[in-house]
Amino acid sequence: MFIIIPQTLKAKTRPQGLKERLDWGEPALTIIDVRSRDAFNISHIMGAISMPLNELVERALMSLELVRDIYVYGSDDQETAQAAALLKEAGYENVAELTGGLAAWKAVGYPIDGNVSIIA
Repeated sequence: MFIIIPQTLKAKTRPQGLKERLDWGEPALTIIDVRSRDAFNISHIMGAISMPLNELVERALMSLELVRDIYVYGSDDQETAQAAALLKEAGYENVAELTGGLAAWKAVGYPIDGNVSIIA
């Protein structure tokens, strides 16, 4: 049996890269959803935490080490890039943008959480 060792954190990561890290069982990472709380409550990547963009830096600095591996996603790739830039400006060293965000995560059938039953 071969064990796939996940790749190191990259500036942009596809859902498969994040899923490999999660499957590896490496706990030293945080997934941040910067969309609105309402959007987060409806559906989000399992294990993600909600830090809306307007609160992101303040909340991250209160709860996450600057060397923590962080995967961030927003409502689109532009919002995701903005969130990653804010975290890097605040001193976070290991930030990856999840390209395609929640839609790309769902498209490959990875686990989500939230009140998904409300979605038509």
